[in-house]
This record gives sequence, structure tokens and C-alpha cells, in this order.
Amino acid sequence: MTPRAALQRGLDELALELPAGAAEQFLLYAELLTKWNRTYSLTAIRDPLEMVSRHLLDSLAVVTHLPMADGSALADVGSGPGLPGIPLAIARREWRITLNDSNQKKTAFLRQAAIELGLRNAEVHEGRVEAWRPAARFAVVISRAFADLAQFIAQCRHLVAPGGVLAAMKGVFPQAELEHVPVGADCRDVRRLQVPLLEAQRHLVLCHCRG
Repeated sequence: MTPRAALQRGLDELALELPAGAAEQFLLYAELLTKWNRTYSLTAIRDPLEMVSRHLLDSLAVVTHLPMADGSALADVGSGPGLPGIPLAIARREWRITLNDSNQKKTAFLRQAAIELGLRNAEVHEGRVEAWRPAARFAVVISRAFADLAQFIAQCRHLVAPGGVLAAMKGVFPQAELEHVPVGADCRDVRRLQVPLLEAQRHLVLCHCRG
């Protein structure tokens, strides 16, 4: 199966309403990632088919679970090569998305990718997330980079607007992590994700924080 055929099959299974030209943008993003990866080692995944399932479809599987209204702002913290933020920006042009990473090489890629993909709804913030003080906070702060849920909450809760959520992308059900969330964090909303062409388990943890 070609990457294009795999992507189309996956998009059909996800049944997302996408803007015109989104599929081509996803493929262009994967090509850019492959090109830059040769020099900057942005991701350990190099197989084009794996990129479709483990990067593109894995990111898109969260779209319908995020409490985002048109015009709302989302931060992708520890974005690395733009995951899940760039696929989300392609799929939902009405969302305002900020891609954050502290690594200069990764943010250079993020800026170039946003330009080449024509993502007017995406911007890049370079710096450590715990020191970030944005002018306006976000409806959703998402990450698949943090290994520990408690650390994610501790370092990112200040970025969330009142009524907003922290969204942690996880593999298997993170029972042990859920038992150690900080005081004031309610993370009982855990969604099992169905990612096309991927047999591994995926979950999305939505956390509401007080204070």
C-alpha cells in the first residue's frame, strides 16, 4: 500500500470533514518531515507508511474529542516536528494553533513547514513551556511529548484558559499516572481512540484544573 492510499483509507475510517486540499497537505507535510529528518533527526520513524499511521492518523484521531469552538486557540506543547499540531492545523483551519518547542532546530522546521503548507492559523513559540507566559491563554493545551501526566499538568496548567482543558495523548490506559495527578486536577475523562492502520492502544486524557 502506498502512503497516499494508506492516508485515504485512514481518512475514510476517521470520517472527518476536512477542508479542500487537506489530503495533499498531509502528504506534503510528511515529505517535508522526511526531507528535514535526514539532517535534523526530528523523528525516529522514517518509513513513509509508518508516518501515515503513527504521525498523521494518530494526530487526527483526537480531532472530534477536543472541546474547541471555531476561532478557539490551542497550544501544542513539546510539539517536536509538529505533532499533533500541524495535522490539526491542516484539518481545522478555523482553530488558532500555537506550536511550542524549546529545541531551535525543531522550531526552525515548524516555521518552515507552516510557511510551505500555507498554515495561516499556525504560529510557533520557541522556549521552555514552564517559562511561557502567553498574552492570552488557550482553550486546549495538548501534548503527546510528556512521559508523565503529573509533570504535564504541573508545567502546563498555567497556559489553560478558565474552562479549558489539558489533553494528554497516551498509549495504553495510564492507570498509574492517573493515581498521581496533582491536587485540583480532574482527569477522569479518558477516551479510547481508534487510530486506523494502527494496532497499538491509544488514549486521550482530558484534564480540568482548578487554580
